[in-house]
Amino acid sequence: MRKIRIIGVPLDLGQERRGVDMGPSALRVAGLNDRIRELGCVVEDAGNLHVPIREMQGVGNHRAKYLKEIAAVSQQHAAWVRRTLRQGFFPIVLGGDHSIAAGTVAGVASYYRRKRKFIGKNKPIGLIWVDAHADMNTPETSPSGNIHGMPLACCLGYGPKELTHIAGFSPSVSPRNAVLVGVRDIDRREKGVVNESGLTVYTMRHIDERGLRTVMQEAIAIADRDTAGFAVTLDMDFVDPSEAPGVGTPVRGGATYREAHLVMEMIADSKRMLSLEIVEINPVIDVSNRTAALAVELACSALGKKIL
Repeated sequence: MRKIRIIGVPLDLGQERRGVDMGPSALRVAGLNDRIRELGCVVEDAGNLHVPIREMQGVGNHRAKYLKEIAAVSQQHAAWVRRTLRQGFFPIVLGGDHSIAAGTVAGVASYYRRKRKFIGKNKPIGLIWVDAHADMNTPETSPSGNIHGMPLACCLGYGPKELTHIAGFSPSVSPRNAVLVGVRDIDRREKGVVNESGLTVYTMRHIDERGLRTVMQEAIAIADRDTAGFAVTLDMDFVDPSEAPGVGTPVRGGATYREAHLVMEMIADSKRMLSLEIVEINPVIDVSNRTAALAVELACSALGKKIL
């Protein structure tokens, strides 16, 4: 029987719009735990990590706001993820803003790095990043200094050392095995980092022209190529705001309800997902918790729930 551990990381220091710290609660209110149990899984809820409150902190470097605080949370979070995997649980991480992904991915990567050290198999992890935004800024390129626009870059070794070396090494994931799916909003200077990095990017135009099924087949193959499997991070702004209105930075032209499910269903079919993260749900601007309810459905699809 599959064992799931739910870890809440209610961090909101990575961006300006308040409310994403309530994302983990919104997902629980939407029935996440019970819905996963209905799939035949054992569910352990580890609660929420303690995170600093914005009003009690100083911004620090305006090119990377609240870097010290976010790095400290990321260190704790990565340790929790690593411990979760070591204890035989599959981690589901609930955000919070997307800056938490640097800790999630570092935790998964460090577990498999240590594991292969002992068993003698050189198998890194892959990464599928599902998002409307590239999250590939650095302090030098970011127009805002908000770290929720930097975590994918950090996972690939670009950015402040406090976030690129969370687990003591960098990068957490090789660009060869990193895939960005659904992007449709990239900052001007960020494009240079994306192109330099060498990761595979599927924009919404790729999805429009080639179809989501083809895109996901290729994405899974890239993330799974000579790896132990892949981490998955889902920013709910990947979905069009008409279906997911309660997100921190909505962008029109996103995935439909069924397209979002297909992404998760194909990931489940691969049986190669090592962790799942869901971020950027903001109940303050949501409508009757619709976005969290959809996220719960998508999590179930990722865990193998089928229509028939």
